[in-house]
Amino acid sequence: MSTVIWVVVIAVAVVAIIAVGYFMTGQQRRRRLRDRFGPEYDRAVRERESRQEAEQELLAREQRFSSLDIRPLDPGTRDAYARKWTEVQERFVDAPGFAVTEADHLVTSVMAERGYPTDDFQQRLSDLSVEHGRTLDHYRQAHEISNRAARTEASTEELRQAMVHYRVLFEELLSTGGPDGDRPAPHAGTDRAETAHDGHSRPDRADAAAEDRIDRHETRGR
Repeated sequence: MSTVIWVVVIAVAVVAIIAVGYFMTGQQRRRRLRDRFGPEYDRAVRERESRQEAEQELLAREQRFSSLDIRPLDPGTRDAYARKWTEVQERFVDAPGFAVTEADHLVTSVMAERGYPTDDFQQRLSDLSVEHGRTLDHYRQAHEISNRAARTEASTEELRQAMVHYRVLFEELLSTGGPDGDRPAPHAGTDRAETAHDGHSRPDRADAAAEDRIDRHETRGR
C-alpha cells in the first residue's frame, strides 16, 4: 500500500478507537448515575429534553453536593430527633393536620442539622437526590400533601400517608452515617421501594411498618 493509504487506515483506526472509548465511558457514567440516583435518574430524563442534558444535570448536582458540609448526626442528637418524631406521631391521633406540619418542619430541621441548605424546596430536592434518590419521591408526596393540609384540602387518609412518606426519609436521614461516597445501609426495605409507571413510589415494607405504627396510635386514641 502507498503511504497515503496507510495514513488513512491508521487515521480511521484511531477515530474508531476514540469513538469506542467515548461510548464505553458514556455507558459507565450512565450506569454509575443510575446506581447512585435510582428513580431520580429516570425522572431527570423525563423532565429534560435529552438523556445527555439529564446526565449533565445530575453531574452538576454531584458537584454541588461535594461542596456541601454534609455530616452525620451524633448519637445524642439522633436520639433526640427520634423522640421528637415519636411525639409528633402520637399527636397525629388528635390533630392530624398539625402533626403533618410538624413532621415537615422536623424533616427540614434534620436536614439543616446534617448540613443541607433548606431555604428553597426545589434545591432541597436536588441536594437530597445525590444520597437519597431512592426515597426522595416519598418526600415530594408528603410535602405536596402538607401544602394541601395547610389549606385544609387534605383528607385524614392523605394525612396518614404523608406521615408514612415523611418517616421514610426521616429515618434514612437519621441513619445515614457519612457524606459523599460513604453510604451506609438505609432503613430496612427502603432500598427496595418500587417506582410506579407514573413516577410515584409504591409502598414497601418500610411504609407498611410505619403505617402500622400510625394505625396503632389512632386505635389507642379512639
